[in-house]
Amino acid sequence: MALIKTVRGFTPEHGENCYFAENATIVGDVKMGNDCSVWFSAVVRGDVNAIRMGNKVNIQDGAVIHATFEHSQTVIGNAVSIGHNAIVHGCTIKDNVLVGMGSIIMDNAVVEENCLIAAGAIVLENAHLESGFIYGGVPAKKLKPITPEAFKHYVDRIANNYVMYASWFKDENTGDG
Repeated sequence: MALIKTVRGFTPEHGENCYFAENATIVGDVKMGNDCSVWFSAVVRGDVNAIRMGNKVNIQDGAVIHATFEHSQTVIGNAVSIGHNAIVHGCTIKDNVLVGMGSIIMDNAVVEENCLIAAGAIVLENAHLESGFIYGGVPAKKLKPITPEAFKHYVDRIANNYVMYASWFKDENTGDG
């Protein structure tokens, strides 16, 4: 069973049809919507500031979601996929975004809707990423517009697939979900 812990009087809350891997950690002031998943060794740490997630958000293996004390909370929209080993820290990510594996998004950055952040990209503090583009590099820069085909293949497909993957684990196990 995932570690779900009250910190400073805040207990994590979640909507319906969520899945949390056995060694996922979710603590403090965390609120997430329906159809969310937090995967193996992922950490969602709402101990120092609020973390808010919409519906159909997946936090993949080893990812860390955190914020900065008295400075910046983390807000994640709907249908967002946070790739393996990514770090999302004190920023805003709007709807329909894929954050690639190993990416880092820093405090007060804003990622507008319908974006893809390439694997290994670093989105610097206070950056503002425009809607409808693929970003990559260190620091992350606008690479090209995201085509409807790429959006469907990467952003939309991955968010939907993670709802399906979660169902496999809930079918095999009792308890979480």
